[in-house]
Amino acid sequence: MLAGVVMALSMPAVAQEHTSYQLLARGHYSMVIDRLEQQRKADPARPEMALNLAAAYAQTGRIAEARALYTEVLAEPAVDLDMLAGTTATSHQVAQRGLSMLGRTIATR
Repeated sequence: MLAGVVMALSMPAVAQEHTSYQLLARGHYSMVIDRLEQQRKADPARPEMALNLAAAYAQTGRIAEARALYTEVLAEPAVDLDMLAGTTATSHQVAQRGLSMLGRTIATR
């Protein structure tokens, strides 16, 4: 499960970010990873990009990279974010939830 899909409607590049979080919510992780890695090169200070990228990394088994991004977000001041579900959360809340979900495993038979 995704720790939280973040949308940032008040930020620049709304159209691209809007598309990225929609793709993430639909499970198009590889596409999201490509887009967000490029966007983060141009603007690395946006926590919503780091959080969405971390969620995509986690979904594709790139746990160490997801953990590093969640930790990076926690090292910066918390900011309020609009979540896809229509709620708000701080960047720290989303990162902490993401980190807690990284340790979970699913048992199957």
